[in-house]
Amino acid sequence: MSRQILTFAVVGAVNTATYYCLYLSFLTWLPYLAAHILAFLISMVGSFFLNARFTYRTRPTWRKFLLFPLTNVTNFLITTVGVYVIVDVLHAGSRFAPLLASAAAIPVTFVVSRWVMLPGAEAEPTA
Repeated sequence: MSRQILTFAVVGAVNTATYYCLYLSFLTWLPYLAAHILAFLISMVGSFFLNARFTYRTRPTWRKFLLFPLTNVTNFLITTVGVYVIVDVLHAGSRFAPLLASAAAIPVTFVVSRWVMLPGAEAEPTA
């Protein structure tokens, strides 16, 4: 499991970089929340395939692909509320808000992602 956590972190860094580049690109012509949502959805597809291949070493299936958004529901809610609070409540600016807001959701995303990608893994030893 420690290899999975490390790989999950690397895939997460790649996914975050992809998301952030998309977000900045979309921000040039969309309001910040629309840019956030669109970038999030596109990067989530990439995250599914990277995690299937490298983190969990499992074959991607339609079932897993359709369940994978569950792994990001909490992440999406936390980051969306976080972006809103940082931008509209704290007036800190929209450029770095998504990066700051996403940090709190990472552990929850890993647990739910593992549950979706490796059904029955909770019965396996975690060492």
